[in-house]
Amino acid sequence: AVIGFIGALIASRLDPIWLRRGWPWALGFVCVLLVLCFVPGVERPELGAHRWIYFPGIGRFQPSELAKVVALIAMAGWFARWQTEVHTFWRGFVLPGMLVAIPTGLIAIETDVGSALALSVAIGAMFFCVGTRLIYIVPTALTGMIGAAWYLRSDPVRWTRIEAWLDLEAHQQGKGQQQWRALLAFGNGGPDGVGLGNGSEKFGTLTYAYSDFIFPVVGEELGLAFTLGTVLCYVLIAVCGCSIAIRATNLFDRCLALGMTCVLVVPAIVNIAVTTAALPNDGLPLPFVSHGGTSLMISLGAVGLLCGIHRRSYVTVERAEPVVGAKVYAVKL
Repeated sequence: AVIGFIGALIASRLDPIWLRRGWPWALGFVCVLLVLCFVPGVERPELGAHRWIYFPGIGRFQPSELAKVVALIAMAGWFARWQTEVHTFWRGFVLPGMLVAIPTGLIAIETDVGSALALSVAIGAMFFCVGTRLIYIVPTALTGMIGAAWYLRSDPVRWTRIEAWLDLEAHQQGKGQQQWRALLAFGNGGPDGVGLGNGSEKFGTLTYAYSDFIFPVVGEELGLAFTLGTVLCYVLIAVCGCSIAIRATNLFDRCLALGMTCVLVVPAIVNIAVTTAALPNDGLPLPFVSHGGTSLMISLGAVGLLCGIHRRSYVTVERAEPVVGAKVYAVKL
């Protein structure tokens, strides 16, 4: 957490010129980190997923969390560089799409499909934000959805999860156990909760209650009011992030603000939907709440970037006011 706060402070004061010029190097660096997830001796696979690498003296690190942020910074940098051609097919759609397809594909190959889909949603939102023609976006999105459906149908493990999700009660002792126990945790909590630390589901029956399924623990121990309060916090993050994006004074900051908002909000939506059985089970942490140092550091860094964009837009407005006043005064004379 301390490292995350320091990173957020640095990100909030970071000169955007470093991001606009350095994103190609950063993108190459995270792609190398994603490849290291498959290198023996460095990788730390878990449950068949190759999402983590190990650094001596530091511990485990999940490159996909960093890759999401860097990929969106790269898109913002690209659109800022070619902002007069964002409506074109080649430089406004194909090339930036190929740019972010590399880290997105590597994340998906790690079998971190949830993160890949979350990043894809953020990429689509950024394309829409800069004014990319819908005739480019819609067919690509439909093709991607068909490809994702084919992938899920051809993967026995993930298809079994979907079948379990469609009938949790029948699969409560198998692939649907996590989501079934999560629903029981919400039911046990009721409106008031059983008290902080008094929940029973986290003691073995609800696996990964400290990370991907921490939201049901909140519901069981603290009740409906705190679960709704948690949801409201993410709504406020979304509203503030969109407000910062709207008030941004240049295309780079606008795209970056939208991207960082998606980094914080989209995983939260997916996590809450999974734990309430609105979506099939997939491992995405709940930002700021789930256990995991990488997720917390990246989330705090995203907040720092948003704060920096807000500060720059505020300073620009403050500096612009005397100039406007001077012009009005000259006209009056």
